[in-house]
Amino acid sequence: MTENTANLSQKTTRPGGFIWQEHLPGGAHWSGIIRRGTVLRLTDIEGNANVSMLMNNIEVKNERYNMPDTLKAQKTAFLTKPNMCFTDMGRVICSIIEDTCGWHDTIGGLSHAKSVQQKYGDKSYQTAHNDYFKNGYDSLLNELEKWGLNASDIMPNINWFSKVRVEDDGSMTYVPNNSSAGNYVDLRFEMDAIVCLSTVQHPLDPAPEYNPKPIELTVFKADVIKKDDACRLHRAENERAYYNTKIYYGENPNDEC
Repeated sequence: MTENTANLSQKTTRPGGFIWQEHLPGGAHWSGIIRRGTVLRLTDIEGNANVSMLMNNIEVKNERYNMPDTLKAQKTAFLTKPNMCFTDMGRVICSIIEDTCGWHDTIGGLSHAKSVQQKYGDKSYQTAHNDYFKNGYDSLLNELEKWGLNASDIMPNINWFSKVRVEDDGSMTYVPNNSSAGNYVDLRFEMDAIVCLSTVQHPLDPAPEYNPKPIELTVFKADVIKKDDACRLHRAENERAYYNTKIYYGENPNDEC
C-alpha cells in the first residue's frame, strides 16, 4: 500500500465486509480478479473521473461483457442502478446495486495513441518515462495481455462516471462535469471475472489539457441476494440472465430468501 493509498483509506468510510482498497492514479491501468459474491466500488475522488472497463469470465475468457445485449435487453443507452451487465452468453457478470452519479457511458469507446497525441501533444515514454501520455486502448490491451488475451478481446467498453449524449443528427456530445468528487458506483459481481480498468480521459472529453483523474477501488462482501432484489426485478430479461448465471454455477436459483 502506497502512502497516498494509506492516507486516502483513513479518510474514507469502509463499508461492512471490507476486503481491500486501492488507489488508482489518473492515467493508470489495472487488472485483477473480482470474485462473485463481492462488490467492487469505484469512487471518483476529485470529480470528472473516467474509468474505462472490460470484464471477462475467468473460467471461459471469451465470455465477456456484451454492450449490445446489455443495452437492448434493458431498453437503455447508458448504465445506472439497477441495471445489470450481461455477457454474450446470456448471463449477468455484475449488477449495479448503488450509484450516486446516475449516468455511465456505454458508447463513447476508447482513446487511441494518435488521438491523444493530436489532442494533447507528444509526450512519449522515451522523453517522459512513467509520466508519458497514455491512451485507453493501449492501457486496456496492456492489462488484457497479462491474462492471455489480446487486441481481439477489446470489445465496446463501459466508461464509468462519463456522460455522452446522442444528438438528433446522430452525433455524440460529451457532457462535462457529470460526476462530482465522492461519487461512487457499486458493482456486485455475479461471476468470477477478470476486470481491466483504465483511468485515461474519455476520448470525447473536450478539455485541452491531459489531466486524467484518480479513483479509489474498494472491494467488500455482498449481502445475500433476495428474490425482491431490485436488479433482478428491473426487467424480465434481468431475472432470466440471473437464472442462467445460477445454473452455470450449479446452484438452485430459487434458494434465495
